[in-house]
Amino acid sequence: MLKRDTMIDTVVFDVGNVLVEWDPRILFARIFDTPDKVDWFLAEVCSHHWNLQQDLGRDWAEAEAEAIGRFPDYADEIRLYRRNWAEMVPGDLPVNVKIKERLEASGVPVYAITNFALDTFDEARARFPYLHSFRDTVISAAERVAKPDARIFHILLDRNDLRAEQCVFIDDSAANAAGARAVGMAAIHFTPTTDLEAELKQFGLTF
Repeated sequence: MLKRDTMIDTVVFDVGNVLVEWDPRILFARIFDTPDKVDWFLAEVCSHHWNLQQDLGRDWAEAEAEAIGRFPDYADEIRLYRRNWAEMVPGDLPVNVKIKERLEASGVPVYAITNFALDTFDEARARFPYLHSFRDTVISAAERVAKPDARIFHILLDRNDLRAEQCVFIDDSAANAAGARAVGMAAIHFTPTTDLEAELKQFGLTF
């Protein structure tokens, strides 16, 4: 890790696969017979790009109509993506949730920037009440801009009078972590092998 001249005193979390598990394969592995069919469906029908449009504010009915127009034989499976969305979210990442709570208890300002549709984020908040406790949450669908676009990071910084160089951002996407670094934030690319507590303490945070 490169040494920084400015002290890090603020932590910004992503939500999906940092605090809350999310994997559409969980649902579609039950629907399709083979892993190859699951991979094909999530690459071609309800793809990352398709889902990102909902994270940018597109209505689910419009999204379903678009996908059904391309793949009419999969209309039922396409509708399951939203209808059974909760199956894609089996639980949370308790170690990281505890770290978030310890940071907050220690007085560290904790924020969130997340690529999420508004209705599914409301569902997530209902299931995981700790998602309400951020000092501010920037939701891509509300702002009509998504990570790694620099604008979404500036929304958080400007709205809360934060300095980028005092923030560390945590995301499971390497591209999103790079987007945070591009605006001057420190960043941690979180993976299943990341020791998040150790990474944060390397930035001088105590909690």
